[in-house]
Amino acid sequence: MRPAILALACVFIVSPAFAQTAQQPATAHAHEAAAPSTSLTVTGPTGKVLKVSPEDLKAMPHKSVEVFNEHSKAKETYTGVPLTDLLKQVDAPTGEKLRGKLYLLGVIAEGTDHYRVLYSLAEVDPANHTGDVLVADQIDGKPIAADGAFKLVSTEEKRPARWVRNLTAITVKAVE
Repeated sequence: MRPAILALACVFIVSPAFAQTAQQPATAHAHEAAAPSTSLTVTGPTGKVLKVSPEDLKAMPHKSVEVFNEHSKAKETYTGVPLTDLLKQVDAPTGEKLRGKLYLLGVIAEGTDHYRVLYSLAEVDPANHTGDVLVADQIDGKPIAADGAFKLVSTEEKRPARWVRNLTAITVKAVE
């Protein structure tokens, strides 16, 4: 019985190294160093693939949105292509075509640093959601450059945790 009590007591002992780590302040939005994105691969729910270069994106119709970036504590104007415009090109259902079980499709966006986020397809479709989700190539009228060629930006986020810099891949998948 004593060994069991000793083992239980050991579980509740906190090592000094753990206590020190737990007391350290969290750093704001730390990411591993990433190579700048230079191309974007968009994959639809049926496997259809679209490769997008910076020149390809620049030739598409653009939209501008103004957002408050919680990380930089500043208003920023991003210009880019609505995500649904790209998703339509890989046969993702949008608008009236998005119904029933198709609401179980997710959009996974990934940066070159392997940071990944998930949106439901309805969240990025302007027929279903009031916000804008852009694949941006400009910030405040200049190329994004510091965040690669592409950056995913959403206007309805209270903080930019689901924005993806150095955007390199967008994949539509069933979640069930």
